[in-house]
Amino acid sequence: MDTFDKLKILSEASQYDLACACGTNDKDRRHRDTAGMGRWLYPVTLPQGGKSVLLKTLLSSACVSDCKYCPLRAETNARRCTLSPDEIARVFMEYLRQHEVFGLFLSSGIINTPDHTMERLNAVARLLRTKHAFKGYIHLKIIPGASAAAIEDSVSLASAVSLNIETPGEKHFRLLSGRKSYDRDIIEPLKLMSRLTAKGERHARVKCTTQFIVGASDESDSEIVKYMFGLYKRLNFERVYFSAYQPGLGDRAIPGESSFMLSPDDRLLREHRLYQTDFLIRKYGFDEKEIVFERDGNLSLALDPKEAWAISHPAFFPVNLNTADREALLRVPGLGPVSVSRILEMRKSHRISSPVELSLGPARTNKAAKYAICT
Repeated sequence: MDTFDKLKILSEASQYDLACACGTNDKDRRHRDTAGMGRWLYPVTLPQGGKSVLLKTLLSSACVSDCKYCPLRAETNARRCTLSPDEIARVFMEYLRQHEVFGLFLSSGIINTPDHTMERLNAVARLLRTKHAFKGYIHLKIIPGASAAAIEDSVSLASAVSLNIETPGEKHFRLLSGRKSYDRDIIEPLKLMSRLTAKGERHARVKCTTQFIVGASDESDSEIVKYMFGLYKRLNFERVYFSAYQPGLGDRAIPGESSFMLSPDDRLLREHRLYQTDFLIRKYGFDEKEIVFERDGNLSLALDPKEAWAISHPAFFPVNLNTADREALLRVPGLGPVSVSRILEMRKSHRISSPVELSLGPARTNKAAKYAICT
């Protein structure tokens, strides 16, 4: 099997690992596929704006673990293959020379032991950094159960590192794995990543991210948000990501496979509501206690979380677009950081007479008009 045959298998498998600092959609992926460029070339939205492409693959689809939500777990008959560090480095550099990619996102199933796998992942990064003098973006996944030395090595080589937290707490985690320890294999490595990349430390430039597998276990949204807030405020992680569990991929015994769970569309909407909540915390200044949940501890699927907060705080509204400060404007449904900055700039030259002036589009204008005045 040649390198590109392996890439076809491994890139298909890597679609289940989405915790990278990027954004994409099905249209983007279809475009890359139909262009004949392979699913291992992954369109991403850059933090500074614009789009580029990552080489995104697993090092191996072999795995000794028992993650019951994962189609690559040891007991399945998934197609298994492994790329050598030299193969990955060589392919990446060829794409880089052709200006097809700007960086690498590399993960793996667990080959033999966590540290054996980490040794290979780190070897790829070391080849790129030393032999090929590549100074650009490398995102390495930390394997659950990896030693402190292996994690420190990854942090010294990477631009970003990530380890999936998977669930908010051990009781939910136990439903998904009998071989891994939540505290030893997940929480302690996350804390170490945080310490190694803290402000003032040698590797402070390295970004840390993580991901929840939403709906594989029986967690509530309120539990996820509690852990999310801790990851941002106590561990200073760069981003928290969410991946809606896809029924049919996992062990039939896990909660996510139960017939009474959410429909496929609602699973994706639940993921979307968590991303909206994440944005409220990161960009709008919301506190964990301000997020509004339904009686079952989940976010409303009918309302976005900012509008749910607005409805539950009628005394806060209406907000005057001509006099309110930035923090108050950010609480208005329909307004985001960009439109609030536009309002503050417009106010320097004239009074705003209507939300229509903000060019938000019909839906957002109508929403904002319910909560804002222009007197």
